[in-house]
Amino acid sequence: MRPSRLAMRPYTCLQCLTRTRPVFPRPTQTPRIASLHNSSRFLQQQSSDSPAASRPSIAPKPVVDIKHIRQNPDLYAHNCIERNYHQQATYPQRINDLHAQWQAKQREARSLRERSNILRRQLTDPGSIRDENADAIAAGTQLLTRDELIAEARNLKSLLSTIEAEETRILSEIESLALSIPNLTSEESPRGPEPKLLSLINEHPEPVPSASDRVWRSHVHIGNELGLLDFASAGTTSGWGWYFLLDEAAQLEQALIAYALDLAVRSGWRQVSPPSIVYSHIASACGFQPRDQNGETQIYTLAQSADDAARGKPELSMAGTSEIPLAGMHASKMLLCPGDISEFSPLKYVAVSRCYRAEAGSRGLETKGLYRVHEFTKVELFGWTYPSLDSASDVFNEIVDLQTDLLSSLGLHCRVLEMPTHDLGASAARKIDIEAFFPSRRERNEGWGEVTSASICTDYQARRLATRLKGEDGKMIEGGYPFTVNGTAMAVPRVVAALLENGWDEETGTVVIPEVLRGWMGGKERVGPKPPTKKGLGVGV
Repeated sequence: MRPSRLAMRPYTCLQCLTRTRPVFPRPTQTPRIASLHNSSRFLQQQSSDSPAASRPSIAPKPVVDIKHIRQNPDLYAHNCIERNYHQQATYPQRINDLHAQWQAKQREARSLRERSNILRRQLTDPGSIRDENADAIAAGTQLLTRDELIAEARNLKSLLSTIEAEETRILSEIESLALSIPNLTSEESPRGPEPKLLSLINEHPEPVPSASDRVWRSHVHIGNELGLLDFASAGTTSGWGWYFLLDEAAQLEQALIAYALDLAVRSGWRQVSPPSIVYSHIASACGFQPRDQNGETQIYTLAQSADDAARGKPELSMAGTSEIPLAGMHASKMLLCPGDISEFSPLKYVAVSRCYRAEAGSRGLETKGLYRVHEFTKVELFGWTYPSLDSASDVFNEIVDLQTDLLSSLGLHCRVLEMPTHDLGASAARKIDIEAFFPSRRERNEGWGEVTSASICTDYQARRLATRLKGEDGKMIEGGYPFTVNGTAMAVPRVVAALLENGWDEETGTVVIPEVLRGWMGGKERVGPKPPTKKGLGVGV
């Protein structure tokens, strides 16, 4: 058989012809349109000025459902407006505009690559293209000299590089915008600013204030009187927003922790002792941003040296809740179904941890006492469920029932609220708060103050943490991403404050300890004044 002309002539690669890097990148190096339709997992090459560009290499690669946002821009825009995210309401349309730009760049780049391939063929085998079979792209290439072919190839390389950089920038902006859009809201959540009252816990201690002669005290006054709280010394050591719990108050903290853990573990929740310092990108994936919509600082970040920052060492933050490390336990992991999770068998964790909140902008609202502080102990419940609303709702209802049992047994009067869209954080699709009655807060919100919260986050956190769910066949199950549910079992300082105020007996100058806690406090029934030998601590406000 006669060899082809291409086989008869020595092969010279284009790299040698142009004396530079290959001019014609493989088409597969550019993200395909189909990938953009399905998800954002192709967004791995980011421009240096985008938020994703600063994401450390060890961080989970978020998989936002960009296709659903593009196909339902009005749904997402309306959802943002209902949740008071007015800036983000413009993002869905912006994503569609950017997608159209990206498609145009794809078409432009495809045309240039086809031209590049023609030039390659003409350089390596000049007789392979003839006038009679040449299309519009290939037309005229056989008339170019070798130097002209090489010059055009170099020019195409530069043009393609510019287009690819623009494609990467567009994709990066699309991902950044998609990540900023809050979760879709549950139908159960009231629209607007007002919550819906679901139920009450225990009787109101003062149903008719005008007819009552009961003397109420704030927990700050009671803590001063009984030598239980020391805010003045904490102000010296740490500043505003910190405190010392003394004697029975410190015991009460440990009793509340032990009681909440005991009830949760007996209810089937697996106990975990999590870290209090987390990567900032894990906190962000859970919906906790360094600053809120008003630019106020929300979480503490650890200072980095210039060398660490230059090396791209991941930033660390103080966890505002153990929800963050509990969610991060399964970041970038593939959970098994069945095995780790099934439709009727969720993963349920309970953890006690110190929590850190910057609470910037809050000073002046509750500047005294334990209600709003920078550091506190909290018992948190966190669940991973099968990706269905029914499975998530089962765990959600279990959390609310556990919260109700805890607060009811402590004798606190509370109200259970379905929270409105204006009060939902970015990750929550639905949220229920339980507020306790604080006598000292009667001039503000009729005495009510939040002590627990529970949220369904659907797949919002799992997608941003790249946590997947696969079946027995090794393939991702329908839905693909588990749902997350979280709730507070015990926010210690606020419950301590509520117990001091509601348990105060003016006649005896003592505080009644709830019966369920006495086993963890040596059987003590009341907290009374200290003997003179224990005076002298600076317990001022």
